[in-house]
Amino acid sequence: MTKADIIEGVYEKVGFSKKESAEIVELVFDTLKETLERGDKIKISGFGNFQVRQKKARVGRNPQTGKEIEISARRVLTFRPSQVLKSALNGEAPPENHAEIDAREEENDENEDFDSEDMDSEDMDGEGAEGGKY
Repeated sequence: MTKADIIEGVYEKVGFSKKESAEIVELVFDTLKETLERGDKIKISGFGNFQVRQKKARVGRNPQTGKEIEISARRVLTFRPSQVLKSALNGEAPPENHAEIDAREEENDENEDFDSEDMDSEDMDGEGAEGGKY
């Protein structure tokens, strides 16, 4: 789905003109972008959470040559889907009380011991920095 598809969906479902629909979609995306640029978290009930995390600089390895390289510190965007979205994706009945589930998820986020700062998308393939399996 593209931004144009989203604009078309707003146009068809809400009944605004295409120009007004485009302006609304642009405004929503601009607001999301500005919020994330400030480092604030975005919680969309029934959908999920967007959060900017700081990753530390670390030493990586070029997989072709084995040579060590410095991977610079950077900010990354993470998305955690809500239980409602997870249920919808898996064809399950949606949870009954969205607000209660959102509150539980927020509490779990605050108490979570696992910190994804130490993971990169390259780490998600099941191999560690030395090429061994986890």
